[in-house]
Order: sequence, then structure tokens, then C-alpha cells
Amino acid sequence: MSETTRPTPSSPETHVIDYRAAEQLLAARDPRGAVKLLDSVIAAHPENTAARLLRARAFFAAAQLRPAELEFELVLEREPDNAFAHFALARTYERSGRPEQARRHFRLAAALDPQPEYLAAARFEGPAEEGGAGAGPA
Repeated sequence: MSETTRPTPSSPETHVIDYRAAEQLLAARDPRGAVKLLDSVIAAHPENTAARLLRARAFFAAAQLRPAELEFELVLEREPDNAFAHFALARTYERSGRPEQARRHFRLAAALDPQPEYLAAARFEGPAEEGGAGAGPA
């Protein structure tokens, strides 16, 4: 039995492979497959914020908004300055029909990282576009 020939079912190497495979599944529009792979990674490494952020994105892509919301919130508890997590949580709130909560996180994302997409979603320009902008990420 050689441990160097291939990773064991729960080795760190296996978790890295699963994480990378989950990224590819999400890119290939298979968010449910990505979630399945990430569940074992997060079970072994619950503190891994990158894995949680990827799982949150997968939940969002699968239209599982409540799990996505919880996962994005957990990421933000650990990394309150993560502009992308604020932006993604805002999109989740927006999709859930909670515009006030969405606006707050859009603005936090824009304040942390003034990317054009974040600034446009935050609508700092004024109340001219109430209730219509930003249906989803491009």
C-alpha cells in the first residue's frame, strides 16, 4: 500500500482536487455538482473561506438563495472587507426581493472596491433609477 501513488479519500490533495473540480463545474454551469464536491472540502476544512465563497456562488447559480445567503454571510463574518462577497450577497438579496438589504451591500462593495460594476449597482448617482437597474451579473 503506497501512500505516495495517489491521494487518500480525505487527504489535503484530494480536497485541492475537489476544489479545482468544483471551480470547473461551476464554470461549466453545473452548480449542483460543484456544491457536492465542496461539501466534503468544507466538512474537512470549515475555516476555508475560499471554499465557502465558491459554494455560496454555486448555491446562487443553482437558485438556492437561502443557502447562498447564509454562506455569503459567513464569509463576510470572517472577511468583512471582501467586496465581492458583499456584491454577491447583494445580488442574492436582490433576487430574493429584498432591495433595501441589497442596496446596503451594493454600497459596501462599491466603497471597498470602486469597480464600475459595483458602482453602477450601488447607484450613488441619485434616486433617478429607483427599482430597475441591475438584473444580474453579466
